[in-house]
Amino acid sequence: MSEGGRALRGRVALVGAADTAVGVVPGRTPMELSAEAVRKAVADAGLEPTQVDGLVTCNSMVEPYLYPAEALAEYLGLRPRYCWASPAGGAAAVTAILNGALAIAHGLAEVVVVVMADSLRSGLSREQARRIQSSTGHPRFEQPYGLPVPAYYALIARAHMAAYGTREEQFAAVAVACREHARRNPAAQMRDPITVEDVLASRLIADPLHLLDCSLVSDGGAAVVLTAAERARDLPNPPVYLLGAGEGHRYEHLSQADDLTTSAAVEAGRRAYAMAGVGPAEVDFAQLYDCFTPTVVIELEDLGFCAKGEGGPFVVERGIGPGGALPVNTHGGLLSHCHPGNPGSMFAVTETVWQLRGCAGERQVPGARVGLVHAQGGVMSSHATLILAREVP
Repeated sequence: MSEGGRALRGRVALVGAADTAVGVVPGRTPMELSAEAVRKAVADAGLEPTQVDGLVTCNSMVEPYLYPAEALAEYLGLRPRYCWASPAGGAAAVTAILNGALAIAHGLAEVVVVVMADSLRSGLSREQARRIQSSTGHPRFEQPYGLPVPAYYALIARAHMAAYGTREEQFAAVAVACREHARRNPAAQMRDPITVEDVLASRLIADPLHLLDCSLVSDGGAAVVLTAAERARDLPNPPVYLLGAGEGHRYEHLSQADDLTTSAAVEAGRRAYAMAGVGPAEVDFAQLYDCFTPTVVIELEDLGFCAKGEGGPFVVERGIGPGGALPVNTHGGLLSHCHPGNPGSMFAVTETVWQLRGCAGERQVPGARVGLVHAQGGVMSSHATLILAREVP
């Protein structure tokens, strides 16, 4: 770890957090949802919008702009000295927070808002959604064969099953655990209880993935406010400190992967742990990218919570639901809370802030002091990890 990486540890804090309504939110554009989230997060931080001098976002699929951060600043009436838009797909929220923290640490801004929103449920027709999905694959080696996104993850699932004997029931247990967390979250899109049998009986989407193995399609937005740790101590909420962050990138298109069962979460997690000075054993809860159930099994392994090939047994035997050995996706995750596309992991970040503040209500993890957020973009392509904490050790 470079001196610059070590120097970032504990220097920046998350001091405000807010979500909009999620699920089906008709009549609200992504820009309107983003603006609502910004205003709520800034108020939660005890600040005024005029004090925001940094703005970080990602582009919307429903309402794309050539310069999305600048367009949002214009809409809000802000003139920030730092603007940036993350291009990392599902990993955008985590890479955005890392870049916002770097801007603060290097004096480019004092108060940075990271905000993302989209309206995939209300703003896209079925045909538009299909066209977006078809653009994921490599234009020469994948798109001509017509694979939708679930099919790529089905290939990953089958590879893990073949290599390690992972069972469909173990994948299904991920969805059940996330739903159990969502049942304790009044904001979650899906709260009805489900069982492993329900998952396996749901409609087959791409063998071996069933409907309930797949994430939701949602509207919604979320935002967090970053500032220097010294300033954070004077604000009304307990600061949540950034201890570590890391990224890992092995490929863009799945056909170019040399291994479908191990991801660049290995590198992202290792770099984040090194910066934070903690390891998997010190993490009290984790928010793991769960666009499909197999991703959680692989991320548990690659982030060091269990050995390679033991992710399925870990989910079933040690548990990732409420009261489990490692609570995962305490808000319900992409499988049960919401998934508005690229902004999906923003809700993992806001949930982590509330867990570390100790104000998560019925879903609160007792004694939570260190939380890990991991996200990935593409098809297990771009990986990014955050380690957040109540205190700097």
